[in-house]
Amino acid sequence: MNQTQRQQFFSRLRDQNPAPTTELNYTTTFELLIAVILSAQATDVGVNKATAKLYPVANTPEAILALGVDGLKSYIKTIGLFNSKAENIIKTCQQLIDNHNSEVPDSREALEALPGVGRKTANVVLNTVFKHPVIAVDTHIFRLANRTGLAKGKNVREVEDRLMKVIPNEFKLDAHHWLILHGRYVCTARNPRCEQCIVTDLCDEFPRIQTARKSG
Repeated sequence: MNQTQRQQFFSRLRDQNPAPTTELNYTTTFELLIAVILSAQATDVGVNKATAKLYPVANTPEAILALGVDGLKSYIKTIGLFNSKAENIIKTCQQLIDNHNSEVPDSREALEALPGVGRKTANVVLNTVFKHPVIAVDTHIFRLANRTGLAKGKNVREVEDRLMKVIPNEFKLDAHHWLILHGRYVCTARNPRCEQCIVTDLCDEFPRIQTARKSG
């Protein structure tokens, strides 16, 4: 995919969804941070169900810390890896209180220093709340970027670096959300919904998918 095609790619996604955002439910930066930590290897739907019960009871570092690990587990036990996530969230709450006046920091270095927060989680928070033009590459974006030819890479960091290099500046702020939503609902892992896709003519893989379906 060349730069002219990338311009077309994102122009169409923007026309279809001018104001994309995360599907995680939150009202504060801290709530988003906790939701993103919980979302690792879990669905946004599952996380939203858990936080709908948790946040009315505890939605600040102090309140979640007061629950303790076992208390927090009772709210998030339906989410994968809830044991380790509970441990990390309690430690993160303590660090936010001790080091950041209970506020979520807006720098990558400070975010990644929090337990349970890696580069992808930090990127989601930086992009969604603090409006940094960064991209959190998850499995959906990794697949879509390689399949379409938008930004090929052998691992998530290669894809992230390539995306940051080739996406036109006017689209960088919202690119993360456009790509994850397109990967989640249209360019799916199995049986991609090419008939619903608005960028098939720009996609490297579409001719092969079309041929395979016709021969099948």
